[in-house]
Amino acid sequence: MDIAEFLRAVFALALTLGLIGLAAVALRKYGPDYISRLSAQKKDRRLKVVETLVLDPARRLLIVECDGREQLILLGEGQVLSDVPGRETT
Repeated sequence: MDIAEFLRAVFALALTLGLIGLAAVALRKYGPDYISRLSAQKKDRRLKVVETLVLDPARRLLIVECDGREQLILLGEGQVLSDVPGRETT
């Protein structure tokens, strides 16, 4: 392996890492705006996650709103563990 092949490999590595870094900067700068624009276009949805709370690595509480009613749902290990009847929102 002569010096030209070595420099070519180093340049290719630097170019690849530079492109990855550039993509990360672009996603950080423009990503949240793009996601908010996508969610703004879909305002006619009936189902909305109001709030989530992580209890431990296996369980999570969700407050889900559907048609003006809120439901409290306990999720765990890939299944619904309990479902508490919702209350009307004011």
